[in-house]
Amino acid sequence: MHPTERRQFRQGFWATTLGTLASRVLGMLRDATTANLLGLAAGGVMDAFVVAFRIANLSRRLLGEGALATSYLPVLAAELERDREAALGLAAAVLTRLAGVLTLLVLAGEAICGLLWIRSGPDARLLVGLTAALLPYLWFICLAAQLSATLHALGKFRLPALAATMLNLGWLAGAWWVAPYLAQTATGRAYALAGSIVVAGALQMVVQLAALGQLGRGWPTNKSRMSPFTMPFSIPFSVRDENSRLAWQRIMRPMGPIALALSVTQLSTLVDSSLAWLLTRPADGPGTIAWLPGGVAYPLQAGATAALYYAERFYQFPVGLLGVAAATVIFPQLSRHAARGDRAALAGDLTSGLRLVVCLALPATAGLVLLAEPLAQLVLGHGAFNAVDVARTASTTRAYAVGVAAYCALPLLLRGFYALGDARRPLYAAASALAINTVLDLALAWPLGESGFALATAISSLVQLLLLAASFSRRHAAIAWRELATGTLKATVATAASAAAVVFVCAITPAGGMGAVAIRLALATIAGGLAFFAALWGLDSDELAMLWPRASRRKATLPADSSASKASAPRPHMSAQRGARQVSSLAP
Repeated sequence: MHPTERRQFRQGFWATTLGTLASRVLGMLRDATTANLLGLAAGGVMDAFVVAFRIANLSRRLLGEGALATSYLPVLAAELERDREAALGLAAAVLTRLAGVLTLLVLAGEAICGLLWIRSGPDARLLVGLTAALLPYLWFICLAAQLSATLHALGKFRLPALAATMLNLGWLAGAWWVAPYLAQTATGRAYALAGSIVVAGALQMVVQLAALGQLGRGWPTNKSRMSPFTMPFSIPFSVRDENSRLAWQRIMRPMGPIALALSVTQLSTLVDSSLAWLLTRPADGPGTIAWLPGGVAYPLQAGATAALYYAERFYQFPVGLLGVAAATVIFPQLSRHAARGDRAALAGDLTSGLRLVVCLALPATAGLVLLAEPLAQLVLGHGAFNAVDVARTASTTRAYAVGVAAYCALPLLLRGFYALGDARRPLYAAASALAINTVLDLALAWPLGESGFALATAISSLVQLLLLAASFSRRHAAIAWRELATGTLKATVATAASAAAVVFVCAITPAGGMGAVAIRLALATIAGGLAFFAALWGLDSDELAMLWPRASRRKATLPADSSASKASAPRPHMSAQRGARQVSSLAP
């Protein structure tokens, strides 16, 4: 990694991580507020809301920040290397085409929900109605995700990270003020929350569209080629231009395979939630499953789907801070290496990213396992969320935590494939992981309950990671396995020191009410973090130097810093450097 690229990676990583941290903290607050408002099992309202939101959120992952953004960014990066003005025109053309496609999808989805509503019973109508209410969120959030990818390609990471907080702010406003004011029943409040989420998605899109418009004002324009969609922002493009059409085809061709591979964890979670909803005993229904022969008893009680949702929110906290942040920042660099044909630099940067996220994911796993119950008690244990609900959520969180390292490393490794234009092999690994997850769901539901669904997701993600890592090294470029193993070993030792510190603090701090729980959780987190980074410093870890060079005993020795890689890694073209300075000076 070139020193300039290393500095950009570090700055982008910290900007994305801090923005994601703000969003995740607000997300924890929103979950606490939602738990207080709707509880876990009362009337099945929260279960229906969770499934409806997962459908909209999975669509966002497939069509927005997941598949489309991933297939789009390498094309945009190659265009930026050639002509920055044409690249901004391509971005505007893609946004306009995407807006049209999303409009058709949302209208079709609303029509399907209308038909299902007519044919459904009272219980299913709640799920169908909430799904229909959340469908417009898909339109706004997918465009917002595409705008984020464009800003990332232009080296702007801070605003997209902060814009992600809009969803949580809108959700909180709905839970605190809108829902209690407009409705007195749990069902009415769930619909009010859905409306607040749609408004928040619109705000997230508008903020980033304005930022891209500011960048577009700095480039020469041809107003005759404008679309009304971007006329206020002076971005030149034509959706009928031959180059735009060909670029759109290059972006859309790998969409299907990328969608499945990138979203397999979310698909697994959706499968978990759907199966949990089907296998949950109805409140006033029989104890056996009518659609299975032999009088098989229901394995789950009401609240299983909600427990999976809240546990997912806990494990997604470190995944967003580490895996998604690293993948977001490093993907433009991988795409540039691929555009230049420099596979040695690509493999070196990918190895460095994997070392970093695995190093930080291991203590996150230990923390979730050891602190799941006080965390669930502090964040969720209020109002309608009782002690039994806390215990169920904590148990599910521990099962999910087994796969945190895989959840963090997968986004990074997948983007290594996509930077090289390989969408086929990740598809095979994703299909295998999804099949394993479904089989394990059914095998573990009866002995482990909802925790079995979480454990199935963790195991299938680990299998997917191993398949992808072996395939990348064999087919594309060799991952530095020895250096990765050395870093993982040092991180494991440091994690053991961190876990010991957490156990010690939990043993000496007194139990009590919420205040005591908060103090114990804070002290254990601080002690564990200090012990981990002190151990890394004592072990002279390269990963510490990647994050904080001044705190390390030596400079980081990254794989791509070898003499061969330095020789093969070309410096950025001077015109690209000048264009980057122009765009940077115009950024808000």
